[in-house]
This record gives sequence, C-alpha cells and structure tokens, in this order.
Amino acid sequence: MYVCLCHAVTDRDIKQAVENGACTMRHLRDELKVATQCGRCAQCAKGCLNQALAERVCSENEAA
Repeated sequence: MYVCLCHAVTDRDIKQAVENGACTMRHLRDELKVATQCGRCAQCAKGCLNQALAERVCSENEAA
C-alpha cells in the first residue's frame, strides 16, 4: 500500500529500508523522503516502521 503519496513510498519500501538498517523516522526521511513534503503520512509511516522493526526482531530471534 502507498504510505506517502508525495514521494510514492510504499509499506514495502519501508520494510526494505528497515532490512537495510533503517530504525528511526529520521532514517526513513533521509532514505525515502517520507514525511518531508505535506507530512500527512508521518503517522502511518511510523506505524509501518514499528511493525517492520518488530518483524525484524522476531526473525532475528528465530535465527538465533
């Protein structure tokens, strides 16, 4: 799903960014420019970020 229409950022883009090391909204802003124009997507992007981080932690724990 599209999270940021201004920059055509999807939840998959955010998940990929987290897999590449992003762990804060600042990282997402720097890498994807999410929430840098109108800002309407900030809350949804934060939710996607938190979900992707939780999934990453779960998969790391399963691998350990």
